[in-house]
Parts: sequence; structure tokens; C-alpha cells
Amino acid sequence: MTAPLMSLTWTDHVTGRQGFLVVDRLVRGVASGGLRMRPGCTLAEVTGLARGMTMKEALHYDPAGRYVPLGGAKGGIDCDPQDPGAYDLLVRYLRAMRPYIEAFWTTGEDLGLSQDLVDRAAAEAGLVSSIQAVYPLLDDERAARRRLADAFAVEVDGIGLDELAGGCGVAESVLAALDRAGVPYAGTRVALQGLGTMGGATARFLTRAGLKVVAVADVKGTLANPDGLDVEALLAARDAYGTVDRAALRPGDRELPGDAWLSADAEVLVPAAVSYAVDAVNQAGIKARWVVEAANMPVLAEAEELLAARGVVVLPDVVVNSGTNAWWWWTLFGDIGADPDEAFAHIRRSMRALIDQMLARAEADGTTPRAAAHAIVTDRLPVIAERFGWYG
Repeated sequence: MTAPLMSLTWTDHVTGRQGFLVVDRLVRGVASGGLRMRPGCTLAEVTGLARGMTMKEALHYDPAGRYVPLGGAKGGIDCDPQDPGAYDLLVRYLRAMRPYIEAFWTTGEDLGLSQDLVDRAAAEAGLVSSIQAVYPLLDDERAARRRLADAFAVEVDGIGLDELAGGCGVAESVLAALDRAGVPYAGTRVALQGLGTMGGATARFLTRAGLKVVAVADVKGTLANPDGLDVEALLAARDAYGTVDRAALRPGDRELPGDAWLSADAEVLVPAAVSYAVDAVNQAGIKARWVVEAANMPVLAEAEELLAARGVVVLPDVVVNSGTNAWWWWTLFGDIGADPDEAFAHIRRSMRALIDQMLARAEADGTTPRAAAHAIVTDRLPVIAERFGWYG
């Protein structure tokens, strides 16, 4: 794959802070990828995320489906989302990016930003929608928009379907890996970094499948209990940023340092918060058999090599967390409706097929799951380009 089709850096005239947009590829003239806001966000980071989006779109290509893939893109803003001026900065960024969003970039929530916030800021910036570039590709725009709005209005046990979709995909990735290894769900221990949108939903699905969440990290530190944390109580006690009110802890729950989740006694480690969480140094403390990348780019390449050398399997983000993006488009294009059971069944089938294909390819090629995922994408991209058009 070549360099991105387009990269740009924007400087806010009020604060001097920078924002970025990278369009990796256009398919059918459109690219898909969320907008993140975090302190220290860089162009290089956004470039890597945009390439990942191209891969996620290609991996979910189904010739029999209504939804066919878009290209990959990503946006980023270098700012703490809890900064008092963050929202106004977001509006100014979206106003500056308006021509691209209207023409070819469909975007939405990512690290540091909720979909509600993106939608509100997009309206203030004069946009019809943050995904309006895809509307010309729809058979019935009004019905499609209504279907997606209905899906976003659905809640299951207090959590929105849009939030649960990604966690369902991550959890199914874990379960598929356990099944291939012949490991029973009951008693399998999980440690997570992050109890926000992705981490919280993942924790719910895994505990309901019979696994035991023994550690969860948020910005205040790590919460741990070798007998298992009360995930539902923690979900009910978290704020909009995934920070848990410590008043919800039980007598047997412990508060540990922030990085303690990495070395927890667990078979499965799920980094579900920030990029670059696992590096060449701290990977040495990992005891887990599987590292499942719910966040985007949480394991640095050199860390993954060291983990692989000692038998730790890293399931890559481009597959594991791709369910969120796919759910949006499956719903909008009409492959599924606003029913949660239908959505979860579709996500589970698709994710399990992808995980099984990736792990089988890795075993056959004698390589890592990430390399296998890249090989699968490499096989699919020429087919997509020939059928739908490819720019970049």
C-alpha cells in the first residue's frame, strides 16, 4: 500500500492547537473514519489510524451484503477533551473540515469524543451530518437515516446499542480465540484498560459469557479483585469518560496503581483505552496468553515482537474493534435493523468468521495474526478496487 491520498494539518487561530485529517483511500468516492481528541495527538498517529480504517473496511466486505466498503480516513485534535475550551475547539475544527465532510469524509466518535458531542458540534459547524458524504450512495436516504437514528435510540440494560456493538465484536473475538484453543469460558480471567465506550461494553459481554473480569484500569488507577469485579456495578458508577466512582467498590475490591492491569493474573488482556499503551519495556510484565486490541494501536510493534517471541498472541485492532464501524454501515445500508438481537447476531457471525480466518491464515503461514490480517486485506483490495473504484 502506498502513501495516504491526502494529509493535512490545521492550526486553530484561537488557541494555536493543531488538528489533523488523513484520507488513506477513497472507495466509491468516500472514506470512513472517526475523529479523536487527546493531548499529544499527532499526524503520524492519525496516519496510522487512517490506514487501519482502510483495512477494517476491506475486511468486512461481503459481496452478498447491501453495504459495500468505503475507503479509510481519520481525524485527530491535539487537546484534552476535558479542557474547558475543548468543545469550542471541536466546533472550529469541524467548521474548517466542513468541505471535506460534505464531499467525502464520513466521521464520528472516537477516543475522547462521544457521538452525541460530535453530532452537536457538527450541527453548530453548519453540517447536515457528520456522515453526510455517504448519503448519495444510499438507495433510500430517508429510510436509511431513520433506521440509523432508531438504532442509536435503542438501549439494552442501560447502555446504548451503538456502544454495545463494538464491545460485542471485541468479546466475540476473545471467545473465538478461546474456542480455537479449547479453553473454557468459565474461570477465564480478563484484565482491561479502560471502562469507557469500548471497554465497558466488552466487560459486560465477557462477564455474561462466563468469564471473570479481575482488573479494570481508568484514569485514577486499577481496580482489582481476584474473585472477579462486579462489572455491572462499575458500569453504573462510571462517568462520561469511563472513570469509576470508588464509592461503588466492595470490601474485597482493591485499588492499585494505574499500570497494574498490565501484570494482572489473567489469561486475557484487553487494552481498550489509549494508543501506545504497551511498549517494549512494560510488555515484560504481561502474564496473559492473549492481548486483544480493543483500542486503536495500543501495542507498539517492538512490543508485539517481544510478546510473540514468548508465546503471547496479539489479536490486532483492525479486526478486533472493527465491529463498531461495520455496525454503523450494516444498519445504514439495511443489512440489519434497529433490533439489538439482530445486530448482535450479525456482529457475532461476522467477527467470528474474521477471527477464525485470520488465526487459520496465521497458523498456515507461520506468522502473527496481524500479518495474517494484512494478507487477507491484500487479497481483497484488488477485488474491491475493480468493482467499486479506488482512489489513492
